[in-house]
Amino acid sequence: MTLIERLGRGLLCLLLLACAAWAGLALFYAGPAQESSRYGLVAAVCLFTMLTLAAQWLPAWHRIRWWAVAGFAALFGALLFWYFSLQASNDRDWRPEVAVLPFATVDGNSVTVHNIRNFDYRSEHDFTPAHYERRFDLNKIEGVDVVTTYWMGPHIAHVFLSFAFADDQHLAFSIETRTEKGEGYSTLRGFFRQYELFYTVADERDVIRVRTNYRKDPIEDVYVYRVKAGPEGVRRLFMEYVRQINELKDNPAFYNSLTTNCTTNMWVNARINPNTLPFSWKVLASGHVPEYLYEQDRLVTDGLSLEDLQAHAHVNSRAQAADSAADFSRRIRLAEPVAAPAMPAKP
Repeated sequence: MTLIERLGRGLLCLLLLACAAWAGLALFYAGPAQESSRYGLVAAVCLFTMLTLAAQWLPAWHRIRWWAVAGFAALFGALLFWYFSLQASNDRDWRPEVAVLPFATVDGNSVTVHNIRNFDYRSEHDFTPAHYERRFDLNKIEGVDVVTTYWMGPHIAHVFLSFAFADDQHLAFSIETRTEKGEGYSTLRGFFRQYELFYTVADERDVIRVRTNYRKDPIEDVYVYRVKAGPEGVRRLFMEYVRQINELKDNPAFYNSLTTNCTTNMWVNARINPNTLPFSWKVLASGHVPEYLYEQDRLVTDGLSLEDLQAHAHVNSRAQAADSAADFSRRIRLAEPVAAPAMPAKP
């Protein structure tokens, strides 16, 4: 066997292993609910892969090596067909935080947003569900803030947007997983069509306050930054979010830990405006989103360094003082300096 043949077979084996790894994980996370069936299918894929790999190198199996590859390709094709036939749904036994779908009705410059979440929290898991609807005048849109919340060091954050209107009205859109009762979040599961995509549309007294005032294990640090953008651009972005929540109400979609997470979807939605920032690794390493926006001159800084801006943007103490006050959004944006760490410490 020549060197070129060895390299070719080696590359083929790497491809087979990559396909088998994906297939095994897909079956493990999205396969039959019964564990014995799921594990049996994963074992069958592993066994077939080992036989296919052996056929590439054992002289006695030389004549069947391409038949083995063809069989593996057929099996993998069948698994792909099964996987992409999985359908997202709005009809499951949802956790109460994501049970009610938001939607909006548009009438000219007036947008009425329905099912805005505003829970009455006693603790993170003890609350009274509540929703309301509100009409927003697009002529009174004033800006948009990027909100970042950290709980596991400086590199990973949950990022969402909050739109500002006249009279201190704010409406937050947080792109999340729609989880069922008793279902936790796993990044690996998020790669395999295990969660529906959900836009939490909420009052800041809900979506920010639950993070600053009630989440204790782990504690979350929340930062609010004003984006440098004109009213027309903010209006287009707001309407893109409105379009997305209405689309998900009629056509549910899957969340993906890489391609449709909180920051990648936010970046895609922002492309409704010209001069969208180029994609960066800092979009994936979501904790670096404020740093990226600062470097690209997309944040209102008032001449502050990034470190000072981060310290000013930290809202935990102000949110805890404001608690359930009607002017919660105004109070967390007060201009007084805040004694707070610039960024969460590394784990």
